[in-house]
Amino acid sequence: MNILIVEPYFTGSHASWAEGYREWSRHDVEILSLEGRYWKWRMHGGAVTLAARFIEEANLPDLILATDMLDLTTFLSLTRPRSSSVPTALYFHENQLTYPWSPDDRDVKKERDGHYGFINFSSAMSADRVFFNSRYHMGSFLTGLEVFLKGFPDHNELASVGLIEARSAVLPVGMDFERLESAAGEETVDAEPSRAPLILWNHRWEYDKNPGDFFRALYILEERGLEFEVAVLGENFKKRPVEFDEARERLGKRVVHFGFVEDFGSYARWLKRADIAPVTSNHDFFGCSVVEAIRCGCHPILPRRLAFPEHLPTELHEAYFYDGFDDLVSRLESAIANIADIRTASLKDHVAKYGWDVLAPIYDEEMEKIASG
Repeated sequence: MNILIVEPYFTGSHASWAEGYREWSRHDVEILSLEGRYWKWRMHGGAVTLAARFIEEANLPDLILATDMLDLTTFLSLTRPRSSSVPTALYFHENQLTYPWSPDDRDVKKERDGHYGFINFSSAMSADRVFFNSRYHMGSFLTGLEVFLKGFPDHNELASVGLIEARSAVLPVGMDFERLESAAGEETVDAEPSRAPLILWNHRWEYDKNPGDFFRALYILEERGLEFEVAVLGENFKKRPVEFDEARERLGKRVVHFGFVEDFGSYARWLKRADIAPVTSNHDFFGCSVVEAIRCGCHPILPRRLAFPEHLPTELHEAYFYDGFDDLVSRLESAIANIADIRTASLKDHVAKYGWDVLAPIYDEEMEKIASG
């Protein structure tokens, strides 16, 4: 069958997901996309631009697979002469109902941020099937949607929450572990057993990833005289939390890398070299960067919240999940003190379930069900 992915925000994990499914699917997958910038404008205007391009396409797909960045209702209305008979699925990488916006965002300050959540709501109502990248994400969206709709004065359509839930399911993000491990190489830390433990940050440099707690924990360990280094990776922007530049100055020579790594091979090798990946995020609907670090052999220290508990089996939660900031610091200190044992352990097999080799057949089966009605 022919599947068309419609993605107005084609960058980062959105692009990796679309390209990965295209490569691993047994079906013919095409991508209709726009550059990954100006996300608010993409949610408003992306549907108009992509609708015009869709109408010009020669071939009609058997299924449209859109993402949460598309205003699906507008797209379908503008393409109705061609798309009326094509079934649709909607994939939520994130959603704007429960995403923790920065308090400094100008739309938040002007109390005009609700429309993006409404786009997600109406798109979910328009789709034949709705997929979320984690159980946590699906639950938080449905709960958040009910709260959102109750905020309207009348005809708030609360029954629509149940309608969306009935056609919703979880499809984790597929990841190309073969590419990641090939790029990381086969080098191990055994050749450098005495080197300082390397602590990793490989997330976006943004408010919702909570860099404040991450660096505050490192400052405490520094004051206690512990030996460690830190590699600060991840996508960063012109406007970024002040904690990053403060950390670079305060941690000094402990910072062995600071900044976005555009080359995927270099990024993968940093993950392979790193020892400990403490996570402090206040938001993650899935956490691709965390899964990548685990797959490359990092020892994760994870908060017992959000989507993270879904990554590891329950019997391992006591060993790898923390409760509160003091527990984070304690576990990080223990990991540094026991670095020899940390370097010989690996959780990579526990995240194998996210590999495209496992998930692509599941995706294909789900898409076939939708296309067959």
